[in-house]
Amino acid sequence: MGVSASVSGETVEARPDLELAAAAAAARRWLFEEAAPVWADAGFDRDRGLFAEQISWAGRPEPVTRRLRVQARQIYSFCELGRLGWSGPWAEQAERALDRLLAAGRRGDGLFVHTFDDRGDVEDERCDLYDHAFVLFALAHAGAALNRPDLFDTADALFDLWEARYRRPTGGFHEGEVEVQPPRRQNPHMHLFEAALALWEASGRERWLKLAMELERLAEDRFLIGDAMGEYFDENWSPLGARRLAEPGHCFEWAWLFDRAAGHSASALEASDRLCAFARRNGLDAARGVAVNALTADGAVVDADARLWPQTERLKCAVARWRRTGDPEEAREAVDAWRGLHRYLDTPVRGVWRDRLKADGSWVEEPAPASSFYHIICSLSALLAAVDKD
Repeated sequence: MGVSASVSGETVEARPDLELAAAAAAARRWLFEEAAPVWADAGFDRDRGLFAEQISWAGRPEPVTRRLRVQARQIYSFCELGRLGWSGPWAEQAERALDRLLAAGRRGDGLFVHTFDDRGDVEDERCDLYDHAFVLFALAHAGAALNRPDLFDTADALFDLWEARYRRPTGGFHEGEVEVQPPRRQNPHMHLFEAALALWEASGRERWLKLAMELERLAEDRFLIGDAMGEYFDENWSPLGARRLAEPGHCFEWAWLFDRAAGHSASALEASDRLCAFARRNGLDAARGVAVNALTADGAVVDADARLWPQTERLKCAVARWRRTGDPEEAREAVDAWRGLHRYLDTPVRGVWRDRLKADGSWVEEPAPASSFYHIICSLSALLAAVDKD
């Protein structure tokens, strides 16, 4: 007789594929019935055409600074809700927020600002590479979901501006006007890589594949420190001695991106495997069932707290590996990753989440950040696609 197991309250025979299917069913219900309605209602400011930055435990938007990157992330999230089949007002809200972003968020030179205040007025006019990576990502998904090929032209023009001003001879790009450099960081380049892949897939324009593979090569050649993904570098992309940190979440995220790029790079899968193995070996806390925040590049734990977003990257990585290999152990790892993520989603207020789990197992009580929805929906989309692949 088979051993039974529970996934978010559902009991199934302990077969990894069945457990993963049950996890996907639970994830779809949470996404469509709990999260999407809340973030389309309290999470969208209809007067200003902008998304909320945070939702409180009382289910109300918090009056705080609105980051441009969060607006772009939410545009993606609502476009992805539509692609997955949610019947709510995803298109109306994504297009309204996009129109507001393009109208109010662009500076006179064509680049984008950093933040708005709660009223929707520009608060910080400085430009930032991380923000622009997410604008490009939003343009890719909105162009496809809303049948707006003009948005691909907008993306082309925007990147032309950034490249002309900020491309560096040592590889990659300067981060703009917000972050002091050095240190140089891999993280904004990772999101630019993600945006380039999305624009290639959505538009078919070769320039985006070329950029994606340039960044993939830069990551393999300069960002890797042994089997870990480094975080901070000098001008020439040498790891900074006092800051040789590695984040399990970024290791999982890069592993997933390398997996996506494997059709265009002979070495991407090997890099993906190394990163995944490093993060699993050193970055998982078995007692809490979660990925921790930060390690040294040698694998020692530096920050044992656990934010929500690394759990989503762990899930995406496991799902990609299961789809690629069919290995039942990868399905089991994906189920374990879902269970870890579900701890953050299982809250007294429907559709919101906790963001920070402390090392002692207690939660930081704070409003739910909208920035996490991008991570959540991307991971759940990967999970649903894996289960539906047959």
